[in-house]
Amino acid sequence: MKKKYFGTDGIRGKVNIGNINGEKFFKFGLAAGTYFKNLKKKKQVAIIAKDTRLSGYTLEPALVSGLASAGMHIFTLGPLPTNGLAMLTKKMKANLGIMITASHNPFHDNGLKLFGPDGLKLSDKIEKKIENLIDNKTTKYLSEPKSLGRVKRLEDGNEKYIKILKNNFPRDFSLKGMRIVLDCANGAGYKSAPKILSDLGAKIHSIGVKPNGLNINYNCGSTFPEVLRKYVKKFKADLGISLDGDADRVIMCDEKAQIIDGDQIIAMIAKRWKAKKILKGGVIGTLMSNYGLENFFLSERINFKRAKVGDRYVKELMKKNNYNLGGEQSGHIILGKFATTGDGLLVALEILFALRKGKLASEIFKVYKSVPQKLLNIRVKDKKIINSARCKKAIKTANVLIKNKGRLLVRASGTEQKVRIMCESFNVSLMNKCLAMVKKTVH
Repeated sequence: MKKKYFGTDGIRGKVNIGNINGEKFFKFGLAAGTYFKNLKKKKQVAIIAKDTRLSGYTLEPALVSGLASAGMHIFTLGPLPTNGLAMLTKKMKANLGIMITASHNPFHDNGLKLFGPDGLKLSDKIEKKIENLIDNKTTKYLSEPKSLGRVKRLEDGNEKYIKILKNNFPRDFSLKGMRIVLDCANGAGYKSAPKILSDLGAKIHSIGVKPNGLNINYNCGSTFPEVLRKYVKKFKADLGISLDGDADRVIMCDEKAQIIDGDQIIAMIAKRWKAKKILKGGVIGTLMSNYGLENFFLSERINFKRAKVGDRYVKELMKKNNYNLGGEQSGHIILGKFATTGDGLLVALEILFALRKGKLASEIFKVYKSVPQKLLNIRVKDKKIINSARCKKAIKTANVLIKNKGRLLVRASGTEQKVRIMCESFNVSLMNKCLAMVKKTVH
């Protein structure tokens, strides 16, 4: 079931090129509003949050106009982490929640993530139904003048989100005496993340908290963890926390300035939750999860399954198998006990809760040995190049070479105009050979 607009994580692209412009966002709003309005709930409500991109000022009004034209009432929340939007969609009993963001992408990109009334990202089936409405004649769905939606700005979205997060932990949870470096990527978490950590008593050294519309994810955040390392060393911090543009990812750094990726965080939480009998069913990873993580779960007798790349697919498999923990190496981690989607700040709080009694981050993250892994992100004109005869032949040859010695994965990015080539093996020269073999066929 091929989709025209939606990718692995909503709709995304370069602003004012293709589908990311005011005209299309009006149609997206009208289509989404029409679909959810037709579910015949008593209240026709949508809530909208965004990250800090300059383009949000042009795209949000167009989206609001489309939703209101469909007869939806809208609450706008301003900059707020994606899971804050998901949580409030459920808490406010809204028909849908829409996050205007391009996550970890540069400022010139933007897009949408849509959530249903249950706080979950929409299924492929629902996205396809909305797509069918997008391309229909606009006037078909416009409401009568007296039935148009109203729009109201809510200024306390971050406060509501912080309150929900705090309620997941004991009232006496304190971070007094802890030094934390916090990188908010000049993105959606720049208000809520420093606020909650300071409220809990930690000494915070914040970076990436001065968004100007153009600096989101620019040499900061979870895609630039070296920045975190530098500041953890400088301030002799106990832990470094790095979010991405919409704060649904987290990458960490221990007190020795060693980077901790999503797989390592998942392993640590799984081990802790199992010991405390909190872990339910097992863990969901993705095709990108490190093979060392899979071996660790095997040794610990923890069930492990791989989903397609994308936290939406992770959550779907978690729900299907009744698991309460899952995530991606990139730092999208879903704590099913507390949330319906990835939340970098919530995961950070869960880690800090484990550290609160003076434990060292380097010790609690010493869980398993990762298999050496390399990931190449290659920008291409057409992602379908991976289906060419030349590329397929190279992949087949590389898979024969790496068989029983490692793993190769080649896929088109669902969020960027890139092909991703991942290979892992303890035989580094073999790994590099396989990567080079495939890489030259997609350039």
